[in-house]
Amino acid sequence: MASICGIVSQHGRIEEDTTKPLGKMIKLTRHRGPDNVHVRTLPDARGSVGAAEINLTPRTTHCTAINDDPPYILFDGELFNDRPEGMSDLELFKEYWEKYERNCFSRLDGSFTCAVVEKDEEVILARDHVGARPVFYGEADQRFYFCTEMKGLADHIPFDIHELAPGQIYSTKKGMKEFDKFEPAIPQLGHFDEAVKTVRDLLIESVEERMEGVKAVSLSGGLDSSIIAAIAKEFNPDLHLFTVAVQSAPGPDLENAKLMADFLGMEHHIYDITDEDIDNFLADAVWYLESFDEDCISGILSNYYASKMVKNYSDAVLVGEGADELFGGYRMVLKNPKVKSPEQRERLAKKLLEIAYNTALRRLDRAWMANAVAYKTPFLDTKVVAFCDRIPMDWKIYGERQIEKYILREAFRDMLPEQIANREKLRFAMGSGMDDVMDEIISQKIDPNEIKQRPKAAYGLPFASFKELYYYDEFLKQFPPSYERQTIRWDPFK
Repeated sequence: MASICGIVSQHGRIEEDTTKPLGKMIKLTRHRGPDNVHVRTLPDARGSVGAAEINLTPRTTHCTAINDDPPYILFDGELFNDRPEGMSDLELFKEYWEKYERNCFSRLDGSFTCAVVEKDEEVILARDHVGARPVFYGEADQRFYFCTEMKGLADHIPFDIHELAPGQIYSTKKGMKEFDKFEPAIPQLGHFDEAVKTVRDLLIESVEERMEGVKAVSLSGGLDSSIIAAIAKEFNPDLHLFTVAVQSAPGPDLENAKLMADFLGMEHHIYDITDEDIDNFLADAVWYLESFDEDCISGILSNYYASKMVKNYSDAVLVGEGADELFGGYRMVLKNPKVKSPEQRERLAKKLLEIAYNTALRRLDRAWMANAVAYKTPFLDTKVVAFCDRIPMDWKIYGERQIEKYILREAFRDMLPEQIANREKLRFAMGSGMDDVMDEIISQKIDPNEIKQRPKAAYGLPFASFKELYYYDEFLKQFPPSYERQTIRWDPFK
C-alpha cells in the first residue's frame, strides 16, 4: 500500500528543480505511507516521480512501490497472480509490463493503481475494474501531474482535475482507453445449493490469500465482517478483533460485535468515539475524504477511529467491504418504494457497484490509509466478484420476506451465531450510532435553516441536508472550488 505521485514534462526539459514540489505532494499524502519514501529524478531534467509506502515486509530499505531505473513504474495495490517465491508485486508487474505492455492490465489479478513513465515522456496510468485504490491527474504548463489523492494536485491543477475511473488506461500521448476485465477461472453457477458451496469456497480462499501480515479484523457486528472474522480465525486464531461505537448513542453494532467476539473466543478491542472526537475530526474528515457527501463523511468517521485503534496492533487489517454491493445488501436496493421491479433492483445494484470507487470504497480507502493501515477486502476478490455477477437477484434478495444477502447467509450460517446470521443490514454509521450524534453536533455549528438560502453547491449539486452544507464550507477551505465536481452522491435517491 502506498501513495504515488509525479511531475513529468510533456515538452522537453524543466529548468527548475521539480523535487521540491514533488516533495510537497508526498508530504500531503505521507499518511498513506510513512515508512519508506523514495524519489526518482527523470533523465534529462524531465521531472520527478516518487512514492511513500507502508513497510509490510522486512526489507525496510527496499521500496516496493517504485523501481530504480527507467522506465519508472509506480505501483499501489496487491496482486494475486502466480509468481516465483519472494517476487514482489512491483517486480511481478514489471515482468508483465515488459512482456505484454498495455495488454498486461487484463492479465493482472488484484487491486491496483499504477503509473509507467516512459523514456519519451509518455505517462500511462491504469486502475483495476473495482477501483479501491485511487489516482488523480491533470496537465498544466506542459507538465503532467498525477497523485494518489487529489490534495497533492491542488497547488498545480486548480481547475481541470480528473480521477481515473476503474478499468481505464490513460496515456498522455494516446488518451483514454478501457481495458478488458481480468477473467478468473470460476465454477459454473449450478443449482442453489451448488452456488452456496461455491460462494463459501471462493470467500474462504480469498481470505486465506490475504492473511499474510494481517493481525487484525475490523468487526462491525454485521453479517459481512462477522463472516470474515469467522473465516480468518480458521487460519490464525490469535487475530485481534476491533470495533468502534459512539459513546453517547451506542447502536446495535456494539452488542452484536461483542456477541460475535465471544462466539469466536478472540481478543476484542472496543473504542468509544466521544462527541469531542467527532467535533475535533470534522475538518480532517473532509480533508482525508476529499468529498462532502454526508453519508461518506459519517462513514469515514467510524472507519477512521477503527483504523487509529488497529494501527497500535497491526499495519494490515481484513475488512468486510463489498458484500453489500455484490449480494444486494443496501437498504436503498431492498426498501426504496421507487424500486418496483426486479429489473430496477438489478440496475440499481449494478449502479452502486459502479460508483463504489467514489463512495463506499473512497470512504474505506481514505479512512484506513489516513492511519497507514493496509486494508484487505476478501469480498472484492476477482473470483468472488465474477461469481457474484452470475448469481440471480432472487437468490440474493430472497422470498416474500425479501431477505437480503440470502445466499451469503446460507453459505456461512453454520459459522455464525443465529442472531448474526439473521441480522438485518444497517449502514455502519447507523449501526454505530454515528448519524444521530452528527445531527446534534452540526446543528450547533450551523443554522439548519441556512440550507433554504443556499440549497446547492456552486457547481450545482443539491445539498442533501444542513450537515452537508457545513461539510461543503469546510471543503472550500481546503480545496479549489472546481474540485467539488469529484464529490459523488452515495445514495442516488438524494
